[in-house]
Amino acid sequence: MFIRLLILFTLVCVAACQQATPPVRAEPERPNILLVVFEDMSLKVGAFGDPIATTPVLDALAEESVRFPNTFTTAGVCAPSRASLITGVHQQTLGAQHMRTHAFGTERAPSGFEIGYSAVPPPDVKAFPELLRQSGYYTFVGYGGWVISNKKDYQFGTPFTIWDEDSETASWQGRAPGQPFFGMVTLATTHESFLFPETPIHDTELARTVAARNARLLAGKKHVTDPETVVVPPWLPDVPEVRAEIATQYDNIAFTEKKLALLLADLERDGLADNTVVIVTTDHGDGFPRAKRSIYDSGIRVPMMIRFPDRHDAGHERSDLVSFVDLAPTILSAAGAPTPGWLQGRDFLGSGLNAHNRYVFAASDRMDAWMDRSKAVRDSRYKLIRNYQPDVPLLQPVAFRENLRSMHALEHLRDADGLTEIQQTYFDTPRAPTELYDLRNDPEETVNLADSDAYADVKTRLASAMDSWLARTPDMSAMPEAEMVEQMWPGGEQPVTAVPHIVFEAPSDSSVRLKLIGNTPGASLAWRYAEDAEVRWRIYTEGIRVPETACIEARAIRYGYKESDIAIRCVGENASSNKTEDIGN
Repeated sequence: MFIRLLILFTLVCVAACQQATPPVRAEPERPNILLVVFEDMSLKVGAFGDPIATTPVLDALAEESVRFPNTFTTAGVCAPSRASLITGVHQQTLGAQHMRTHAFGTERAPSGFEIGYSAVPPPDVKAFPELLRQSGYYTFVGYGGWVISNKKDYQFGTPFTIWDEDSETASWQGRAPGQPFFGMVTLATTHESFLFPETPIHDTELARTVAARNARLLAGKKHVTDPETVVVPPWLPDVPEVRAEIATQYDNIAFTEKKLALLLADLERDGLADNTVVIVTTDHGDGFPRAKRSIYDSGIRVPMMIRFPDRHDAGHERSDLVSFVDLAPTILSAAGAPTPGWLQGRDFLGSGLNAHNRYVFAASDRMDAWMDRSKAVRDSRYKLIRNYQPDVPLLQPVAFRENLRSMHALEHLRDADGLTEIQQTYFDTPRAPTELYDLRNDPEETVNLADSDAYADVKTRLASAMDSWLARTPDMSAMPEAEMVEQMWPGGEQPVTAVPHIVFEAPSDSSVRLKLIGNTPGASLAWRYAEDAEVRWRIYTEGIRVPETACIEARAIRYGYKESDIAIRCVGENASSNKTEDIGN
């Protein structure tokens, strides 16, 4: 089947290159692909073995899907995790490892200039939806008018070449007849901030704003979880307010999955369910302290399920390790699109079906104003964490986290000398420079075996695997952030993408071939007819032909840079007549 897809893709490419419009490849074998991303949620799903969860929608979908319970994000926090998901490249290679780039300048490592910045990835790196556009897919992010459903948060800006439609009301409806689509929809009401109590712990503008928003967006939510029945992990205090917060998360999941039901029903209504691959996952683990922002499994292990159009292997569970950097090559392969060599992940459904990951990797860096740097390597049983800054505690006073009942309970018990030994370590310094856990016997990662002679060989093996990964994966976190920013934005100024050059070639049959030449290395290129200024930009691919009477506008964007001005040229004008239109920022 995969070979057939590649053959069909090649034939359709040849035919599409004769058209004056963006190539549309409508072969039925090219599936639609829908990626649904919950926020801040570990495996709290009945189908993934959680007896407390009230998740009939997710459970029913799981019966039609393949489950991947050993899926791991590359970070325990949204923006770095989403950067790696959308590119198939680890966030520290992109320069997107810090949370966030717009919060640059810290108390522990002053930047020298207070700016927000956008990461500038290596020039070849592209978001995979842009690559899908180049292969004829319609791409959209957002759905249903749902708040934050079009969340991007890549930290290198939102280049206009990635999505055909980017709005909370986006959908597959905007595509051309027969055109396959890729859509990404975020379901936001499982986010950490929706755990904030109705009466704020701290009377701050953040807490008041979030409380008002939650009252609006969670309207109609039912309380279906008894706090007495939840399981409190050993890294949180077993006190009533923590139990209530955990119950709130279960209730938020039960509330949020109803939007997934609406989305799936819309696919059925439009006759698309039998030609759409549906992928459901979350952007990282739970929103609790020592989960979110950490690289323990509580922060990076997430559920994932994939429903195929023909429902093959429905109800099956695969135990192999999957990393978020694997999603890009897997989706590109499923779409019959080329998979570039710079991708750091593997296709776990097609060509890599039987070439399982032996290891997965994750990292943690600055969180808001608080510096940190850690790396993790995990195999099917063991995990090694390397802490590069053991002089800072794990639980630093991050603003969002300070509004959680669980964080308040931890701090209250810390001040009263009431924490358990493991809970106290999250506030203590120095932290262990190396942590090693036997996940089979210690799934909550509370017993550090790094100094145990019995595990010396395991420690050496995992450390070697991490060193090998770091050697082949450029790591921008190895330099001070200010130095990194100076490399990407010299002098603290955002670079501007150069205007592309428009060339017309090979006149034939009242048409010419359009050629765009980028003048900034790694810039993405787009074009449109000058009279269609209100029409979205078309992604540029080689071989497009336009009428001999056409006037063309072109624009470029290097990820992390400002967009270029618009180049304008009509067929028949001299090359020197390329004009530009300055439309500002």
